Amino acid sequence: MAGPVSSTAAPTVTHNPGTRYGPALGLLASLFFMWGFITVINNTLLPHLRSVFDLSYTQTTLIESVWFIAYFFASIPSAKLIERVGYQKSMVIGLLIMAAGAAGMTLAASIPSYGVTLVMLFVIASGITLLQVAANPYVAVVGKPETASSRLNLVQAMNSAGTMLAPLFGAYLILGRSKGGTAQGDVVLTQAERLADAQSVILPYIIVAVILVVLAVIIARFPLPAMGNATSRHSKEERKKHSLWAHRNLVFGIPAIFIYLIAEIGVANLFVNFVSQPQIANLTHEQAGNYLSLLWGGMMVGRFAGSAIMQKFDAGHALAAFSIGAFIVMLVTVFTTGPMAMWALILVGLFHSIMFPTIFTLGIKGLGPLTEEGSGLLIMAIAGGALVVAQGKLADEYGLQWSFLLTAACELYILFYALWGSKVTHALPDQPVAE
Repeated sequence: MAGPVSSTAAPTVTHNPGTRYGPALGLLASLFFMWGFITVINNTLLPHLRSVFDLSYTQTTLIESVWFIAYFFASIPSAKLIERVGYQKSMVIGLLIMAAGAAGMTLAASIPSYGVTLVMLFVIASGITLLQVAANPYVAVVGKPETASSRLNLVQAMNSAGTMLAPLFGAYLILGRSKGGTAQGDVVLTQAERLADAQSVILPYIIVAVILVVLAVIIARFPLPAMGNATSRHSKEERKKHSLWAHRNLVFGIPAIFIYLIAEIGVANLFVNFVSQPQIANLTHEQAGNYLSLLWGGMMVGRFAGSAIMQKFDAGHALAAFSIGAFIVMLVTVFTTGPMAMWALILVGLFHSIMFPTIFTLGIKGLGPLTEEGSGLLIMAIAGGALVVAQGKLADEYGLQWSFLLTAACELYILFYALWGSKVTHALPDQPVAE
């Protein structure tokens, strides 16, 4: 998933033609890379923890649910912190919170403890939430205003690069160094093997923690371009004249974001376990982790392709086409076996690629003075990823392969939204941004 756009009003900055913004942009792009990387490394961590703690699919997906619950609870405190200490200091604090969580993961691995693991993942996700709320509006104003979209696309691509490389890192340093990760299919580990496998997490998270601390120090000392006071798009009095709930595209867009996150996170979390099954690809978890990078790579390719497509075709029609493609490949995943089922699941990444940004854009269309409030509600809907635990429950009750029917159902709602729910009603004119 690409980093969501912050609902915080973009700050203003005076553009100086003589200022070089490239170094600042490159540094900020590294933040997008890191939170994409750390978010997706969970996908190789989950099958590892499943064997270490002998977890059910419900307990396994609960780990990712905790991650997205942090999005819900940390977003408002993050905005208040930014208002209090500023954007640059907030980025530093976000990185240090993430580093503390990564260091705590080494403690969880040493014990080992499922409960401590959940707490530390919540801490890491809270730091990422703070980074998202701070970095998105900052990137939008670092440089010439006319190239803002180009800069945002660049850092979104860096986020995708992080999501694509993380499975390779996790497969090599976590799954590749553990008994459960190199065995064929699910195995029952002895107590000694579980302890040894748990400790394989220590090195990669030490590396992550060190990198995060180094980034925090660099950003703290880096002369980022000065930013003015935050702006308010519209007065409170003007906003009170209108109702968010009169806008069909927003009302149906909120559950669209929520439901899409269930689909994306469910596929990513259960991918390794699914393709490792004997009737699918019969791979080790380490090998399956390498294939997971193809799924995220497809999302990166799809974002570039979708951007070009939507220059010529209506965004709603493009979203409809991609949702139909996603629905078809999910049916192939459920009703076939062998490599065909595996490649179908990999292909869903290509079709998922444009969904989040396109739904978000369609959801705020025509909101005028209500744009900020509507954006905030759409961002809160990211917490839908927490309900991936529902797919874990289905996998336990009816089998892992059948659980992907839930994903197929999610694609149908996205199709409904693209064809009807996204149609703008009661469109309001945009008003000038207050300086």
